[in-house]
Amino acid sequence: MTGSSGRGKIRPVMHADVVIIRLVFTAILVSAGYVLRPIARDRWISAGVGALIAICIILFELRIRRATLKTLIGAAVGSIMGIIGAFLIGSLISRQESMAVAPEVKTFLTLALTFFMAYVGLMVGAAKGDYLELSALGGILTDKASRRDLKILDTSVIIDGRIADVAETGFLTGSLIIPQFILRELQQVADSPDSSKRQRGRRGLDMLNRLQNNSSLDIQIVETDFPSVREVDLKLIELGKQLDAVIVTNDFNLNKVSQLRGVSVLNINELANALKPVVLPGEAMRVFILKEGKEYNQGVAYLDDGTMVVVDNARRLIGKNADIAVTSVLQTTAGKMIFGRLWEEAENGNGEHRTNGTARRPQRDSRGTSAPVRVTDSEPVLE
Repeated sequence: MTGSSGRGKIRPVMHADVVIIRLVFTAILVSAGYVLRPIARDRWISAGVGALIAICIILFELRIRRATLKTLIGAAVGSIMGIIGAFLIGSLISRQESMAVAPEVKTFLTLALTFFMAYVGLMVGAAKGDYLELSALGGILTDKASRRDLKILDTSVIIDGRIADVAETGFLTGSLIIPQFILRELQQVADSPDSSKRQRGRRGLDMLNRLQNNSSLDIQIVETDFPSVREVDLKLIELGKQLDAVIVTNDFNLNKVSQLRGVSVLNINELANALKPVVLPGEAMRVFILKEGKEYNQGVAYLDDGTMVVVDNARRLIGKNADIAVTSVLQTTAGKMIFGRLWEEAENGNGEHRTNGTARRPQRDSRGTSAPVRVTDSEPVLE
């Protein structure tokens, strides 16, 4: 697991302290068994039993550390209620003076009932612990795990690379989780015999190195896997549900499936569309006519952010800059499309390009881009 330099220094120290405490705990139990000899009055057998009990307790502690505070509180309350119920019922059994039931049987029934009620209360309380509302305690008890800001990175968003730019600006907070199965998929893409796929995979690995070299980011590589799930997208969803994390992706289909499964998603394409400059009908801009459109005599241009601009009667200006007036803007799931016509034609028309009949607005210059910017597999280019 890789994190920031500050956290990297704290975690090994805490881990060493926990190991020392466990060793001391085991030594105490082994010593107590050796000195007290509770098993067959033999020192070494008693010491071995003490060591076995210590190992079982440590394994139980490792498992219980993964539980949330709500689960622990629910389990504790449930087991206490079960023990109280067992005590009350056991009292009724022990007070029966009937000679039909032997005292040994009464003792056994009371003990078995105590274990049964405590076990049922523990399991039911742990299962229903998520229904507890810790905020009602006024902040005395808080579940830090439930408030962790975790974001899981998908393969598509790593290869895309814009996540590194967003993270460096400081807008991306919390811990960035990179599952091991995502790393394996990136490695497979980077080793692909297809040159385009190989280039994309290597770009993804370069982006990961760029993210890890950013000391302000907390990057964590987790080994959690789901062998019964074959598809990587479904593994991401399962991991998101397990960690209560947000999935960061560019994949439109993964976005929809995750929302249906109740997992939150951050889509970089949606963020990019939200940050695109607002273009209003009647506004003037200068674009570079790159190619012919689908309709007769149309020309197609692209803005710096990849937005497609369709210009009427601009076929003759392919390979040249042209001043246009925006006639309409179409927002689609794949992005934004701008429709316009040449400024000379709009100026000779009914003046729809003017604002309140006054002079035209300042032009937006697309700076003569000759090709659209990055286009991912999950975001088709509209033409």
